[in-house]
Amino acid sequence: MQGMSERQYAAHVGLSRGAIQKAKAAGRLVLHADGSIDADASDARRTAMTDPSKQRKDAPRQSMKPVPDTALSAVGDTLRENGLATPATGGGTTFLQAKTANEVLKAQERRLRLQKMKGEHVDRSRATALVFRLARQERDAWVNWPARVAAQMAVQMGIEPHRMQKVLEAHVRDHLSELAELRPEFR
Repeated sequence: MQGMSERQYAAHVGLSRGAIQKAKAAGRLVLHADGSIDADASDARRTAMTDPSKQRKDAPRQSMKPVPDTALSAVGDTLRENGLATPATGGGTTFLQAKTANEVLKAQERRLRLQKMKGEHVDRSRATALVFRLARQERDAWVNWPARVAAQMAVQMGIEPHRMQKVLEAHVRDHLSELAELRPEFR
């Protein structure tokens, strides 16, 4: 073999074997009689026949559009929530990290959609309304309780029913005002 094989020449010029086969078919390579590639002559012919605007090495790189900080922080938050490595501050997010975060978000979205279809998912606004309604019913029951039991308790203790009701109402309202300071948090 006088020259290089397609694989050897591809490694020599840093292209794929398929690209070398296309160049060979297009007549951009110089071949020896045995079909092997004359590297020096082929390099010169390829340089002369190749359009410079289609060269990757010589073409100036286009600057990439900057990624907004909110998008980067969302990627970091998603990775952190799922126990994965987060990028260093200052825009050090790699494409792989962003792609991983995107796949995690898609998986979470699919899981939520499946839970909703199965009826396992709880809507936050409905849950908040239900808790509010239940708390109001509980409060109303406690507000009405002194009027129902004051007379019975007064007879047992031997005191005036009206006075007993006033004392019970005062204590129940104090307790309810303490409970009103508690705020449920749905996360």
